[in-house]
Amino acid sequence: MSRYLLRRLLIAIPVLLGISVVLFSILALAPGDPFGELAMNPNIPPEVRFNLRKQFGLDDPLVVRYVRWLAAMLHGDWGYSFVSRLPVQQLILQRLPTTLFVLGSAYMLALLIALPVGILSAMKPYSFFDQVATTFAFVGYSLPTFFTGLLFILVFSIYLGWLPFIYSSTVEARGLAWVIEHLRQGAMPISVLGLFEAASLTRFVRSAMLEVVHQDYITTARAKGLTEYLTILKHALRNALIPVVTVVALQIPTIFTGAVITEQIFRVPGIGSLLIAAIESTDTPVVMAITFVYAALVILFNLFADLIYGLLDPRITYG
Repeated sequence: MSRYLLRRLLIAIPVLLGISVVLFSILALAPGDPFGELAMNPNIPPEVRFNLRKQFGLDDPLVVRYVRWLAAMLHGDWGYSFVSRLPVQQLILQRLPTTLFVLGSAYMLALLIALPVGILSAMKPYSFFDQVATTFAFVGYSLPTFFTGLLFILVFSIYLGWLPFIYSSTVEARGLAWVIEHLRQGAMPISVLGLFEAASLTRFVRSAMLEVVHQDYITTARAKGLTEYLTILKHALRNALIPVVTVVALQIPTIFTGAVITEQIFRVPGIGSLLIAAIESTDTPVVMAITFVYAALVILFNLFADLIYGLLDPRITYG
């Protein structure tokens, strides 16, 4: 496994370099000037704009700018935001706890719903429970998050008045009151994202379990006298989780970029809203940092998924 891990890590290096070249080129060639607003302001001399472009090296050749960015990134320097003039690391770290709380809780909720519902649907295919679960899964996956988000706001905030529809990161309460207030604020965005992801994962779990429960080794386990509970959890579920692990591993990196639409609806001050604001203001260092780290996380969690395959299924070997 160590040789396989080393080989995958070595392959990841040129892949990340290629991704960084494509991302940097697209952002550099995209229309827009981060200091364009200064040119529209008659009170600011043109020399100020030219000096800022020279300071950030925006007029240098594309290759020079990319090599400078890559060298800084390798040293842990993600650059400075054109808009806020703050380090990009600081901006991301300010938003990261909120994004981790909202999206992390949403994915936990999705797994808590999808695993038992998918398993029960596969154990009783075409039953009343399976038909109801399948219907809700299709409906939940077909409805976009912006629709369910607005529906939640309309019901729980406007009509019932139970929950706030704007997420505030500056909660003045302390102790248990602080925790309760954050849970109240995060209840709707967490539910919207969690139910959407649960609808998708439920279908994957059900499909994977249906393929496994009719295998010969499951029939043998039942013939040996194992209870249905042990047969499902010890033999069927372990092998059925392999495709589910792939889906979850691809979705986990999205926690870093945030749920852009949901964060916009509920005004969650997360990384997703930071990415949208950076794109609108042509804040290239922020956009480049977020997208590149996301690409790196996708590659990393794909590697983790491949390693987990060997733990779930001993038949899988790493040559």
